[in-house]
Amino acid sequence: MGGKCPHRKVKKRRYSHKTYRRSKFLIKGDDAVYEELQKLDDEKKPLPVDEDLPGMGQYYCVHCDRYFASVAVRDEHFKTKRHRKRLKQMMGPAPHTQLDADLAAGMGMPDNGPKLMSM
Repeated sequence: MGGKCPHRKVKKRRYSHKTYRRSKFLIKGDDAVYEELQKLDDEKKPLPVDEDLPGMGQYYCVHCDRYFASVAVRDEHFKTKRHRKRLKQMMGPAPHTQLDADLAAGMGMPDNGPKLMSM
């Protein structure tokens, strides 16, 4: 009997499940990012200095809703496949909103047709 444990061949996960779940709730939704991108340039404010964020909150990717430690790291991020995919997604049609979901579920305003005159 004996032999090696059959579970030794299983590779470790690249990313922690806990990290994935945590980051999923910290990022903005697609609709919030899309609305922010649609704002005019004069409505956009300069980024405030925040000591808790990487790079004091000065290096930010609007499309991915991520902060970076330096300009070099942010520029490398712009070249990644994940950023290009997100950029293409945000330049396409508007993402679904909560109102769309409510209407699809039948929870929106009822459409009872035109009102009839009552006498």
